Amino acid sequence: RSTLFPYTTLFRSPYRYAALAWGHLDQSPLSIAAPLGRHPQDRKRMSVSERGRAARTDAWVAARFGVCDLLRLELHTGRTHQIRVHLEHIGHPVVGDPVYGGGGARRITAGARAVADRLERATPRQALHAAELGFRHPISGDPLVFRAEWPLDLFPALLLAAGQDSVAPDSPLTYLHFYQRDG
Repeated sequence: RSTLFPYTTLFRSPYRYAALAWGHLDQSPLSIAAPLGRHPQDRKRMSVSERGRAARTDAWVAARFGVCDLLRLELHTGRTHQIRVHLEHIGHPVVGDPVYGGGGARRITAGARAVADRLERATPRQALHAAELGFRHPISGDPLVFRAEWPLDLFPALLLAAGQDSVAPDSPLTYLHFYQRDG
């Protein structure tokens, strides 16, 4: 458990994100513990670095699609670009990420490349979303949890990845059982 977020004594993590990540994770759940620091050549980027600060991201496959996975990600530290760098580090960058995207659709094999190209064009920005945030009320100390469904601007990308009839337009994360706490 993190000492940074006392909230974790009640729940696993107060920060839960949804992301479309290129390819498929080999295992789920997966804990990514890799220190993060400034990139040695580009000070605007972050990278995994032995001299960096400790960082941990836990990942679960919420749904597996043809060329990508919908991941549920929980932060145990709060480092700059943590999710994006950790996913790039394990070879599954966030779909639509212009900085840490690792080649985007070009990384997908020839057989699925056309679908990956369409997905990349349908993604107007990085497909990463703060789906659930929590904290303790400053006066009562009661846990507060706030959820936000998949954003509308990224819905066409999710629909293309999942298939036309695979997600509910008004609540795709709920429909895909993203918020279930069992995994």
